[in-house]
Amino acid sequence: MLLDVQGKQAYCYTGRKVFDAALPAIVLVHGAQNDHSVWGLQSRYLAHHGHAVLVPDLPGHGRSAGPALTSVEAMADWLLALLDAAGVQRAILGGHSMGSLIALEAAHRAPAKAAGLALLGTAYPMKVSEALLETSRSNEEAAIDMVNIFSHSSMAHKPSCPGPGFSVMGGARRLMQRMSARNPEQLFYTDFAACNNYANGEAAAAGIACPALFILGSKDMMTPARSAKLLTGAVKHGTIVTVEAGHSLMTEAPDAVLDALAGFAASAYAT
Repeated sequence: MLLDVQGKQAYCYTGRKVFDAALPAIVLVHGAQNDHSVWGLQSRYLAHHGHAVLVPDLPGHGRSAGPALTSVEAMADWLLALLDAAGVQRAILGGHSMGSLIALEAAHRAPAKAAGLALLGTAYPMKVSEALLETSRSNEEAAIDMVNIFSHSSMAHKPSCPGPGFSVMGGARRLMQRMSARNPEQLFYTDFAACNNYANGEAAAAGIACPALFILGSKDMMTPARSAKLLTGAVKHGTIVTVEAGHSLMTEAPDAVLDALAGFAASAYAT
């Protein structure tokens, strides 16, 4: 689905269902150097089980027009504008990694729009090492390789992979390379710098009134579970689910992530 958001074209995947804003809505936001495809399994299931699903490509990512936005705050404002363009009055706001900060800030800025908040692979502060920041600026291909290695718990395929010959790590690497090819304006550095500079996380979390779900990977080296303590401690109505995965938990533990999201959606909209 294509929408006009802040005067530019924005693409949203809807789980291969016609979008119906009257249904209980769920918005899933991807992380740095990614696009909507990282939510493939979860988005399709939720869309075929009674939800209006919006999975946007952020500006400058995937099929959405650029330029990429340079701060979490600007991306949160864009996300709220996207909801307005889609006619969504209230939604569960979910996000992975950088996307989790965007969802958090959006819920803070417009609490009436947040039926729930789902933060996956999150951390605050989400600091990026100077070495990785510089590598993302000077040698994006090397940064992609570094992050891809750190984002997976092992090179071995998990039982939940789609089938023989499917490479979780290889797929993630190709996605990041495709994002670079589509947007050569130092997209990785822009995303990383936005995460590194975001400073409102703890205050935003403290003001969240809706139910919140944290899905954390037990083997996550990019955003270890301990790095989420400022957020989990500040949120008043939060539940923590730990899955056996690294940072790329939607692909390494897709069924466990889906179970947690589906259960949370049912309970959030039941209240």
